[in-house]
Amino acid sequence: MLISSILIIAGFTSLIFGANWLVDGASSLAKKNHISDLVIGLTIVAFGTSAPELVVNAVASFNGLSDIVFGNIIGSNNFNLFIILGIAGLIYPITVQSSTAWKEIPLSLIITILFFILANNFFIYQNLAISRWEGMILLIAFIGFLYYVFHQLKQEKSEAVNYEEKSNFKIWSLILFGITGLIAGGKLVVDHSIEIATELDVNQKIIGLTIIAAGTSLPELVTSIVAALKKNSNIAIGNVIGSNIFNILLILSISALIHPISYNTNFNRELLILMGGTVFLILAMVTGKRKKLDRWEAFMMFSFYIIYTSYLVSEEL
Repeated sequence: MLISSILIIAGFTSLIFGANWLVDGASSLAKKNHISDLVIGLTIVAFGTSAPELVVNAVASFNGLSDIVFGNIIGSNNFNLFIILGIAGLIYPITVQSSTAWKEIPLSLIITILFFILANNFFIYQNLAISRWEGMILLIAFIGFLYYVFHQLKQEKSEAVNYEEKSNFKIWSLILFGITGLIAGGKLVVDHSIEIATELDVNQKIIGLTIIAAGTSLPELVTSIVAALKKNSNIAIGNVIGSNIFNILLILSISALIHPISYNTNFNRELLILMGGTVFLILAMVTGKRKKLDRWEAFMMFSFYIIYTSYLVSEEL
């Protein structure tokens, strides 16, 4: 257990450096090419920070570990929404672009509802599962999401600001080293957290919803915290919303294409919490300071997740 703890600390270190490099590289890429930070956050940063979930779920799906697959995706999305946005909003209130408030956030809610419908097989009477053809539906929806984002790219240009111009080689080196650091750090933290949890006899669902979900979301957490400290709200929220969409449309679809995934209806509560949290975020955009996640709203989201997780763990004790 001591060696696992040391390797977890090494993983955290890798995550911190990786997130810093990724945010710097992605921001420089956006400014140099006059692309909005939001588009970069929804694509390059979101994909990079979702890489640990992709690796973990591909392995779990291949091995038929359905509870790990669903627990990781649903748990990661809840962690992203409540903890990461909560902490980022506490550090610095997140100002949201109009397109994010009225398009991307509602889109993430619609995608979550689609996930809920497919998982519970509302239209098909068979064993509850995400089949390969349903995985294909999600993958097609992901391609549609990418088309939408690149359509936004043509419409949204970043404002001209003073910044230290970096060479293309340096920018892409920062991005690639950042993503590598995030993946390596996420894997170290997840693998050795699972070892410790297994020794403590924690069941698969709880491991998926808490330890693995939090572990694979550490890249998003560190990246959004770094972005918030640098007062880059678009990277912070684009990373979270983009990662949540990637997790469902890309990672779940790939997991299902590898192997159909049996669905445990016990996850419905967590999916409903995810929907409720997204609705709360939408409401936050129209209350108080419009299109801004204020500190008190961020505190409510963070506090709810802590209470919910404590209850979840206490259920299993």
